[in-house]
Amino acid sequence: MPIPKKALFNWSSGKDSALALYKILQNPDFKIECLLTSVNQQYQRISMHGVRVELLEAQAKSLGLPLKIMQIPEMPTMETYEGVMNETLAELKSLGITHSIFGDIFLEDLRKYRETQLAKIDFEGVFPLWKIPTQDLIQEFISLGFKTIVVCVNERFLEKSFVGRIIDQDFINDLPENVDVCGENGEFHTFTFDGPIFSEPVPFEIGEIVFRKYEKPKTQETSNTACDTNSSDAFDYGFWYCDLI
Repeated sequence: MPIPKKALFNWSSGKDSALALYKILQNPDFKIECLLTSVNQQYQRISMHGVRVELLEAQAKSLGLPLKIMQIPEMPTMETYEGVMNETLAELKSLGITHSIFGDIFLEDLRKYRETQLAKIDFEGVFPLWKIPTQDLIQEFISLGFKTIVVCVNERFLEKSFVGRIIDQDFINDLPENVDVCGENGEFHTFTFDGPIFSEPVPFEIGEIVFRKYEKPKTQETSNTACDTNSSDAFDYGFWYCDLI
């Protein structure tokens, strides 16, 4: 039998990561050596999701996989972000890892960016969920017994009432028509705490719900941040976060 390729899994802590990991663990072509997660260095929370590092570590323990954390500064430039990423991947490459796995679904530009960056250091990207209709993915996720809670919503798309909810059929039915059911456009982010790949549920309590708005860079020189988007009104909207303890 062929030897499985050593791979890292880009773990966000959310539902798409969980489903992609579920699928790749059934693929004999790959062996997951570790989870890789970027964490806000200042707040010690998962980037964008706002989940505490302690819960990330509890997830990894339940999944039975080593965890590699990348410490990323608050609002890093692209150069800073890519520098940390390249340094981390070079370290993992020395361990024989050759593939990087993502839970992306249909964002073409994001996949192209990832593959371009990976190619620079002779890594190959793998996308287990690519182009599967998101309606099918969310139904599969629920039917498999995964459980996930919404930890962040973009106020541009969703009201405060959606944050802190468990994703079930009622949640899906309540989503506005312009919101992707998997939040692939950044409408919401989740924390997955139970399912077929977990040895036990990850315990947590729901804390306070807070609103945060990011400041728009004041000069062109500082506008090239890794959190930027091509949307001209990207900084006009804030995010509701549900703190998990």
